[in-house]
Amino acid sequence: MKNMAFVVRRATFEDITQIKEVSKEAFKMYAERAGITELVSQLNESYESLEKEINNKVMLVGIVDGALVGSVRVEIKSDKTAYLSRFAVKEDFQNRGIGKILMNAVDTEMKEAGVTNLYLHTASRMLSLVRFYYGRGFYIESTSKDRGYIRALLCKEYSNESIEDTITAGYDHIAAG
Repeated sequence: MKNMAFVVRRATFEDITQIKEVSKEAFKMYAERAGITELVSQLNESYESLEKEINNKVMLVGIVDGALVGSVRVEIKSDKTAYLSRFAVKEDFQNRGIGKILMNAVDTEMKEAGVTNLYLHTASRMLSLVRFYYGRGFYIESTSKDRGYIRALLCKEYSNESIEDTITAGYDHIAAG
């Protein structure tokens, strides 16, 4: 594999079309693999809803050689907790470290914002995702069937980590990878 130019940055309105494409592809695959039969709302986002997300959340994108290949959104709440949603990486770019680099960028943003706990939901039967999140310092806090399948609520606590730990982990991954 040749060296790729990889950048993580804040999303802009110009990214919306590509964010929609990446999210639709990733969440369609997620629903199929997790056995979710109901159409997930992530498949039908409007341009206007994405504009609001960019304005109101921490929204990061991963760019490889000029093409948007991943995105993630985090809503920071007033109680200094945050909720991560719509984490997506194009199928052709999965298992290449892009998700880890995006998550490192999220960790850095959360620590800089003084966030204490970061939460997210994922399908509990998606072992690869649960493993990925555990490898990033999350643990399962609870499960529910409120969406018709078993969803795990995962939590990452930032109280024991420093920004330097996150940055170092990111560089270690890049150097190894």
